[in-house]
Amino acid sequence: MDSYVERPPSPGLAGVVRTVWIQRTGDLPYVQRHLPTGGVELHFPLGGTPQLVGPLTGPQVEVIPARTTVVGVRFRPGTAPPLPTMLDDLVDQRVSLAALCGGSVDRLVAELAGAGTPERALLVVQDHILREFRRSAGLDPLVPRAVRALMPWHPVTIDALAARLALSESQLRRRFLHAVGMSPKVLQRTLRFQGFLPLAQAGTTARGRSGADGMAELAVDLGYADQAHLGRECRRLTGLTPGRLLGGDLDRCACGHDHSASYRPFLADRRRPPLRVLTVRDSFKTPGSGRS
Repeated sequence: MDSYVERPPSPGLAGVVRTVWIQRTGDLPYVQRHLPTGGVELHFPLGGTPQLVGPLTGPQVEVIPARTTVVGVRFRPGTAPPLPTMLDDLVDQRVSLAALCGGSVDRLVAELAGAGTPERALLVVQDHILREFRRSAGLDPLVPRAVRALMPWHPVTIDALAARLALSESQLRRRFLHAVGMSPKVLQRTLRFQGFLPLAQAGTTARGRSGADGMAELAVDLGYADQAHLGRECRRLTGLTPGRLLGGDLDRCACGHDHSASYRPFLADRRRPPLRVLTVRDSFKTPGSGRS
């Protein structure tokens, strides 16, 4: 029987990882539609070849073989694990993690083979990622906080964001291409749609309008011009209409998976006041530092 369980990452990775998961397929292959999230993903099929899925700009369909167990890690935009290349070289790519990173991945595969259970394997993967971050030079100090400013609930223009960061638009774009794999504007569009998905799955009503709910109102709440605008973005990012993506209902995901662990950060940010955009003088706290 197919199953998919999502959960928050270990505390040491909470600042860089959005969610981790375990997926099991049944007696038949499973067709998985991966959607753009703004971040990269690491997929570890137990007994198979680990892969990195680069930042997506459109849907990517994968057929997972029958009787396969995959443990996975989804990173927040701008917080990819230490890699020997910039993320703009990995956009819409699925690559062997061993070919990209070398011997450390071979050792990790050996550890996973002895983990015993998928749950234990997921802990091994997270421990490995945390060690890699602690050995690295750290993340771009501005990008993760600039990403938060691009979340859908408190819209900001790209030129205003660049000015508040004391950067030119071209400088901001270059740093995003290296650390995120896409421009700030493209990421903003991706995050806006990612904001729609948790609201739809949670059956959340639109804010600030008495009795307002439904897809049209949520579209406006997220900053789309109207429901048709949301529909166009949905087809561009997923290859499906909103109705087909959601199985015809506004309050559930057609795939039947519970994505609440992944979507929780979006719903939490919806309730918060606008984020103060930090300047170049502010520092970024690396994973495991004990501070958020």
